[in-house]
Amino acid sequence: MAKDVAQIAHLMRRAGFGASRSELDELASKGYEAVVDDLVSPERFPDLEEDIWKRYNLELSYTDSLPLHTGRWIYRMVNTQRPLQEKMALLWHHVFATAWYKGEHVPSIVRQIETFRQIGMSDMRTILLELAKDPAMNYWLDNCENHKGEPNENWGRELLELFSMGVGHYSEEDIKNASRAFTGWTFTQPIPLYPFGSYDAEFLYVEEDHDDSEKTFLGESGKFNGEDIIDIIVRQPATAAFICRHIYNFFVADEPQVPAWELEPPRDPEAMEILIGAYFENNGEIRPILQTLFNSDFFKEAMFKKVKSPSELVAGTIKLVGTYKFPVPNEAVGALSAATGVMGQQLMNPPTVEGWHTGHEWIDGGTLNERINFAVNQLNDLSKPGVQDIVSRMSAESTDGSLSPLQFVDMSLELAGHVAVDDATREGLMRYAEAAGGLNFDSEDDANDSAIHIGRMLQLIVSTREYQFA
Repeated sequence: MAKDVAQIAHLMRRAGFGASRSELDELASKGYEAVVDDLVSPERFPDLEEDIWKRYNLELSYTDSLPLHTGRWIYRMVNTQRPLQEKMALLWHHVFATAWYKGEHVPSIVRQIETFRQIGMSDMRTILLELAKDPAMNYWLDNCENHKGEPNENWGRELLELFSMGVGHYSEEDIKNASRAFTGWTFTQPIPLYPFGSYDAEFLYVEEDHDDSEKTFLGESGKFNGEDIIDIIVRQPATAAFICRHIYNFFVADEPQVPAWELEPPRDPEAMEILIGAYFENNGEIRPILQTLFNSDFFKEAMFKKVKSPSELVAGTIKLVGTYKFPVPNEAVGALSAATGVMGQQLMNPPTVEGWHTGHEWIDGGTLNERINFAVNQLNDLSKPGVQDIVSRMSAESTDGSLSPLQFVDMSLELAGHVAVDDATREGLMRYAEAAGGLNFDSEDDANDSAIHIGRMLQLIVSTREYQFA
């Protein structure tokens, strides 16, 4: 049973943002494959009711505060019954990186994330088509400046280089013709900001601004429009390989950064072949690719081979301590945005169109300090629900009212999410457990002392090197 729980803990760290021990026990009772089936079928579970949030956090009705809405997204990560839906929105936000700082129009970027949430497990044609029509992306990559007779190649270039095929699989002429195919794809100008705040923009196709002449793209010719370009792109082996490598990098194990992919082969070519096969067998549909991935041996064996992104670390730690519970009557969601921001990931505001550099590049001297401080500070209050639950479980499992130092360490690691540590880290945890003399719950005073030791042990665990990995 412990092995089953550990495997599902791994699944929930990758396909979601972690899970409390009570959630893991419930999921383990279903069985691994059934949990995977639920994860890739988010429509089986109710979504969070945004209206209730706004009753407790009136500021969420304000459309123009980026920190409030990024914090709201992290809050969704913590509370959703559809964790993979949020994780896929995060994946596509990284792959199709669009930042607030250029247009400073919060509703558009919020709406883009909602689009990723709704279509994130559909098929690549749908995903790329909706991306091409998205006002935030349209402005971010200047397709609103892409006119008949005066093409702007920014969107066409990034569509091929960073969003679908990767460098080396197309020509400059392909970029030019793809750009011409997307002329006339723009958006409506929203109502001015003042005095009521920002309003949405909508996709707009201006037929008279579209270049309807003959084009040749990736060896095919015709009077192509944008839909035709996307149809051709999603059929390409390069697209399948590029998208599947992103999925592997995001869910399985850290790959080199994207600019190196043209030169460096995937770390697991066999896994890539499996995922690429699933792509073509299912016409580019993402859901069966994910189901194949999560049920694979290469995924199950990849525990703690990925550095947590800041949002994963923040959301996972909050799930561990049990705070920010829906519908958040007393806790400010905007603070969550600041937490990931100082760690190097301001959601909805990536640094460039390339997105964030992942893996070990998440961590330097400054960001590591912020990561550890955040996790440790979340566990400095023994009254938090998650800490209380861990204390109760240890008390219930104690033999004759006590736990030995070895039992104390093992149970702490297990209840903190089945964290795996190396010998040196375990030795350090054992030194603390032995200095504490184990745990004793015979009397109220002993139980209170033991709770203090448990809280400190959990703080030690979340400050370890291993806790930085998912």
